[in-house]
Amino acid sequence: MKRIALILFVATAFVSCTQKEDNTKENIALIEKYIQSVENLDSEAMDNILADDYIGYGPSFNQSTNKENAIANWKSASEDLYKSISYDKNRNIAVSIPDGENKGEWVTNWAEATIVYKSNNKEVTFWANTLYKIKDGKITKSYTIYNEADILNQLNYTFIKK
Repeated sequence: MKRIALILFVATAFVSCTQKEDNTKENIALIEKYIQSVENLDSEAMDNILADDYIGYGPSFNQSTNKENAIANWKSASEDLYKSISYDKNRNIAVSIPDGENKGEWVTNWAEATIVYKSNNKEVTFWANTLYKIKDGKITKSYTIYNEADILNQLNYTFIKK
């Protein structure tokens, strides 16, 4: 009887670990697919990856958007503003938070991003970090952080103290 209990315990633990690892791989693959949609300026693919109740925060502290506005803003930017976007030195890490306010499956992406603008062919390169919450194979929440002032400085904007 003890052997059967031990075998069941080990089998359950193995299945749990395997299932967790599979979620990690699937979650990272989802974020890689999302980043590919960004690099391809593909708002339709983004629409399929974001959950209907998606909310995105950042890069400014009080800035947020829902799925409808995020897709509309992306369509406008990709049609009128960006010639290309690339994520280089791209790194993803997945984590599962078991309880509390941030309970769930998360993937963080840290990348060196480069944008080329359509109007003047100017190129900017900056560090970007985004945390993605994933549920049921969709992105439900994101927090994006990058240095907007660095981008504006590379575009030769002048900063004036008020």
